[in-house]
Amino acid sequence: MPRPIIARIHPSAVRHNLGVIKQAASGSRVWAVVKANAYGHGIERIYPALAQADGIALLDLDEAVRVRELGWTQPILLLEGVFEPADVQLADTHRLTIAVHCDEQVRLLESAKLREPLDVMLKMNSGMNRLGFRPHLFRQAWERVSALPAVRSVGLMSHFANADDGAIDWQLDQFDAVTADMPGEQSLSNSAAVLWHPRAHRNWVRPGTILYGASPTGVARHIAGFGLRAAMTLTSRIIGIQTLAPEETIGYGRTFQADRPIRIGVVACGYADGYPRHAPTGTPIAVDGVRTRVVGRVSMDMLTVDLTPCPQATVGSTVELWGDQVKVDEVAEPAGTIGYELMCALARRVPVEIAESPIPAAHAQQSECITG
Repeated sequence: MPRPIIARIHPSAVRHNLGVIKQAASGSRVWAVVKANAYGHGIERIYPALAQADGIALLDLDEAVRVRELGWTQPILLLEGVFEPADVQLADTHRLTIAVHCDEQVRLLESAKLREPLDVMLKMNSGMNRLGFRPHLFRQAWERVSALPAVRSVGLMSHFANADDGAIDWQLDQFDAVTADMPGEQSLSNSAAVLWHPRAHRNWVRPGTILYGASPTGVARHIAGFGLRAAMTLTSRIIGIQTLAPEETIGYGRTFQADRPIRIGVVACGYADGYPRHAPTGTPIAVDGVRTRVVGRVSMDMLTVDLTPCPQATVGSTVELWGDQVKVDEVAEPAGTIGYELMCALARRVPVEIAESPIPAAHAQQSECITG
């Protein structure tokens, strides 16, 4: 039989979280962000849960095509836009909305010959300093794009650098000052702004990580009051047990030394499965539903846990690495990262199953080949 590790994807959790988002931003439409193969969950797996979204946002053209082939007829937004003439033609074929954030993309639209004009979201660099037109150049870009035959409508968008710690006014005020007399639908809010900054909700919000039940701050307790549910559960089993005497150590580097007699469970999960190698002693984990801690260094295929809180645990006991009992952010934070990374980094060797709400039969064969 295969190693006893499995990731379960819960479309019902995505559906529930989308409802929480729509309630939090009740005056806005929702772009459900499914970039990076739906944050590692698999677009086909969670697609049935997106029916109440108003649009889907992503990065890759192949993912946009996959969504159209699944039957999605509502808007699809390419968050980074297009990069060459062939991309513009695909956007035309599949009726995609494209972000425009630089002169090179404007020139692609200027030379495009399309069946029908495209909808565009013009991006302002209001302080994130990654993509977008600087505020003093934004009006010129807006006038230029608005005049193009290849463009049907021009929306206005930007991205917050630190909405997770409350500081958005410096960007939002600048955006509003520049766009005060510009028509067009606006989209500003990422996950953090959806939850904590209603002033920024505008016409469209763009939730990503909260759609999957993770915290935009990387700290699980920050979203505890919103009722978000984990869309991915990673579980394994105890495959061995050791009893350490005081002063004995375990694992590579001998980083954990027992200060008393202690039972240690060996779990079939390691960094080759996507669990963070830098998760230190003390990282939470659950054995047979009881929370305990990782001890020692995570290795490629195994990690070790303290069985003191769960004396009845034995070989075969179920272990939750992350999910509803142990939030993914609780694992990520002590490892110095965020839940986004862990969900996206689920290894291809980990079997994945849909816990409920299977995709339509017509797409089942395709989805079986897609791992996190």
